[in-house]
Amino acid sequence: MKQRILTGLGAGALFLLLLVIGGTPYELLLLLLALIGFFEFARLNGISPFHPAGLLGFAGVLFFMLPWEEMGLDVPSDSAAIWLLLLLLLSVTVVAKNRIAVDGAALLLLGAVYVGFGFAAMGDVRSIEPHGLYLSFLSFAAIWASDIGAYFIGKAIGKRKLWPAISPNKTIEGSLGGIACAIAAAIAFQLAAPETIGFGRAVAIGAVAAVAGQFGDLIQSAYKRHRGVKDSGKLLPGHGGVLDRCDSWIVVFPLLVLTGLLPL
Repeated sequence: MKQRILTGLGAGALFLLLLVIGGTPYELLLLLLALIGFFEFARLNGISPFHPAGLLGFAGVLFFMLPWEEMGLDVPSDSAAIWLLLLLLLSVTVVAKNRIAVDGAALLLLGAVYVGFGFAAMGDVRSIEPHGLYLSFLSFAAIWASDIGAYFIGKAIGKRKLWPAISPNKTIEGSLGGIACAIAAAIAFQLAAPETIGFGRAVAIGAVAAVAGQFGDLIQSAYKRHRGVKDSGKLLPGHGGVLDRCDSWIVVFPLLVLTGLLPL
């Protein structure tokens, strides 16, 4: 527990520092986390990250993550890039004579989109002018409030299991408590800067962040249970890997952007 707390405090402080700084330092951190996250995803599925198919997956993550417009480069749309990545991965299954089969190619495509879009959305939100830092903190606060609220309220009064086949410790009471805490955190941010965001939008952000964040956690739990592993990686002692710690983030941020709750 001591190691877990120290690691969490150190990693959290570094992340928040770079979030405040923004710009290139934060973008590089997100890129690093995305690449490590995809590495974990490939390994979790028994695919060598350094196989040509794995390298194509890394290329897909880079495509979604790099700020092409800021670099003055014209690139295909996201949908065109996904199709091209799909074609290349399927082509590898032919060239490799099914040493990487079609299901492996599909998993690598899934991982590149899942991880790449998730971390790219975090960078997009931070770059919103002039309130990117505020909106990023609001979103993270809602996610973390949901996690903390669900844990402690579930411990205190939780009786009915939420999804025992996937995550036996989660309860319905804890889940609802997490949603309430996330909404409360979002409202606190709105009251602190009412000129920045409306009350209704803040409530919606809190609710979406909580529900989507809990689903993100359950998705990762289901996947690890299916693969028979406890953690996706060992990057953070006591906490597991990048996907273990960021499973909620990479679902919440794209959804907040796609719903227009955080307009780019």
